[in-house]
Amino acid sequence: MDLAMIGIFSVIAGVVVGILANKALQGKKQEGVVSKAEKLLEEAANKAEQARKDLMAETRDEIHRLRQEVDKETKERRSEIQRTERKLEQKEESLDKKLENAAKREDEFRQKLEEIKQRTDAIAKKENDLIKRLEEISQMSRDEAKQLLLSEVETEANHIIGLRLKEMEERAKRDADRKAQEIISLAVQRCSVDFTSEIAVSVVQIPSDEMKGRIIGREGRNIRTFETLTGVDLIVDDTPEAVTLSCFDPVRREVARLSLERLIQDGRIHPTRIEEIIEKAIRDVDMQVIEAGEEALLEAGVKHIHPELAKIIGSLRFRASYGQNALHHSLEVAHLCGLFAAELGLDESLAKRAGLLHDIGKAVDHKVEGPHALIGADLAKRYNETPEIINAIAAHHEDEEPGSLFALLVAAADAASASRPGARRESLDAYVKRLEKLEEIANSFGGVNKAYAIQAGREIRVAVSPESTDEGEMQKLAYDIARKIESDMKYPGQIKVTLIRETRAVEYAR
Repeated sequence: MDLAMIGIFSVIAGVVVGILANKALQGKKQEGVVSKAEKLLEEAANKAEQARKDLMAETRDEIHRLRQEVDKETKERRSEIQRTERKLEQKEESLDKKLENAAKREDEFRQKLEEIKQRTDAIAKKENDLIKRLEEISQMSRDEAKQLLLSEVETEANHIIGLRLKEMEERAKRDADRKAQEIISLAVQRCSVDFTSEIAVSVVQIPSDEMKGRIIGREGRNIRTFETLTGVDLIVDDTPEAVTLSCFDPVRREVARLSLERLIQDGRIHPTRIEEIIEKAIRDVDMQVIEAGEEALLEAGVKHIHPELAKIIGSLRFRASYGQNALHHSLEVAHLCGLFAAELGLDESLAKRAGLLHDIGKAVDHKVEGPHALIGADLAKRYNETPEIINAIAAHHEDEEPGSLFALLVAAADAASASRPGARRESLDAYVKRLEKLEEIANSFGGVNKAYAIQAGREIRVAVSPESTDEGEMQKLAYDIARKIESDMKYPGQIKVTLIRETRAVEYAR
């Protein structure tokens, strides 16, 4: 019992001792953890304090740097403001000086004006004194002296004018024969009639109106192809069994006429066939032109001419003026020139050459602007014709002064060929209306006394009133009349507008 109790007590005591020992050990551990935590907190506090100090130092440095920059910028702005203020002060001083100088100059000018006025008054006074002295010495007033001077000048001027008139009269007498010859030659040339009217349309007969639809084609493709390839307007209207070809180029119109007639005969009208027929017609017409030119040269006896010029002569076969064929007209003029030259003892071959070539400008005047005479002269010059031939072509309608007798022969022969009975056709009513319209347009302008249409309507001469129109307005009035004619009338070629202003002084000796 005692041993058991002792053992139990021993076990209990051991357990107690173990529990106490364990508690003591745990207490020591807790004390170590606490001390370690306190050390960590202390270190963290130290680090935080150090970081705070470092941050404060950096902040102070940044504030110091920013303050320095602001101070520097402020100093720069301040210095710039000071410079600007100095400049403004300098400008203000300069303006003050300029104003002061201007005021001084104004005073000087005022003084000079006053001096000039005083001098002017003094000069006027001296002038009046001198005039009075001169009147006293001459015993004449100012008006009387002026009248005397004018009468002397008038007498001297009349004397000079009389001498000039006498000299001009003597010169006119010396040149009377030469002037008379020139007037006669101009009168002969004015007999020529050259107001050409181009035939611009050809009419092609068709078997029936059903053919018109075939000529037009589906959606108009046939007529478009035909017009594009020929350069001719094909007009299909209500005219029964006929269509019209319109073009100012007679050769193109002939190609189109020949092509259309062949297409109608063939019956196969489509773009491909149209192209084939037109190509063949072009070749045939070119051959006709060459043959016509060669035949004309052979008939007129003209040799050694440029092939292109011969082709141009042949193309006149398709040109007409008032129904007169241009090629036949040229041949007729060539023969007349040859006869005239033979009678006068001149070179007959040269005269025929000039007559045959005189209207070659008509072959291309629808392509080149200007009178056909000058166009023909340019063509002849291009193909190395002689100066006599070139001048004869250019001068046969007064577009250039005649330089030889051949020019006068061509002008006379051209007039004879055009004016012979039956050579040309023109409606008398249309001719008279055209001349009346020209004169009416010219008379509609202010300052015009009378207007005369001459040269078969190729020129209009306008007499203007010298009182209402001066020399400066002449050109403007001529320009306005020409523009009015262009807008109100239709005519071939050109119309020359000539203004005449004349002042006459008439007095009667009683």
